[in-house]
Amino acid sequence: MDQILNKVGSYWLGKKATKEIDSVGDDINSLTNSIGGGTKWLVNKLKGKMQKPLPELLKEYDMAAGIFPRDATNYEFNEETGKLTVYIPSICEVGYKDSSVLRFSTTVTGYLEKGKLADVEGIKTKVMIWVKVTSISTDRGKIHFTAGMKKTRSRDAYEVLRDGVGVDKF
Repeated sequence: MDQILNKVGSYWLGKKATKEIDSVGDDINSLTNSIGGGTKWLVNKLKGKMQKPLPELLKEYDMAAGIFPRDATNYEFNEETGKLTVYIPSICEVGYKDSSVLRFSTTVTGYLEKGKLADVEGIKTKVMIWVKVTSISTDRGKIHFTAGMKKTRSRDAYEVLRDGVGVDKF
């Protein structure tokens, strides 16, 4: 009977230890990613490559400066691939002067090229129901949102930075 209890105890203890070790591993990976991002920022700063403000980057790529909420100031942009990742402190909705509303997740990704943000993840717009925005493009005075169908709006409604209003879920 003692041998059986020892084996059961050892098995249970081993499972518990494995779970704890996995948890520590996840914490270390998270810390490594945070340090990696900070290190990249520090190296760029030492090289003299300061990250420009997000609205400035968007203007450089012929996009409306106020697409993202005002507090979306932290981002990563890979110039070689065009991948843009924007970090927003909390899930929020932003209302624009044309009465449209966009809902943002805490992380928005897409591929930025001249006049277009493609393969978007993390933005929804209200069209009777909340619909995922998959692409944002601009030409002349218009901005086009693709969310199942293409919706064209006046670009000047998105040129001013606006505050996001917190919401419970994306």
